[in-house]
Amino acid sequence: MITLTESAKSAVTRFISSTGKPVAGLRIRVEGGGCSGLKYSLKLEEAGAEGDQLIDCDGITLLVDDASAPLLNGVTMDFVESMEGSGFTFVNPNASNSCGCGKSFAC
Repeated sequence: MITLTESAKSAVTRFISSTGKPVAGLRIRVEGGGCSGLKYSLKLEEAGAEGDQLIDCDGITLLVDDASAPLLNGVTMDFVESMEGSGFTFVNPNASNSCGCGKSFAC
């Protein structure tokens, strides 16, 4: 369903280890907003929600709600570091249009 690059796995692992509290997984959600109409939302969660899909990515648990799941099918998440900044980017085969920053898309 979702693929994390080695760089993304490393970044998520680093963020989880620096929280200082228990983490059930990384929630990946699609919600309205962004410059293309839909945007990705990431949050470390202490517990999953009822109905979450749990996806194991080499020991990292992704928490995905049913509404976001079809929009995230086939997505590759990367973590990029550059002089302009760092952050997660997404390649989404379901998107009909996406913005230049890689954080927003339209279907």
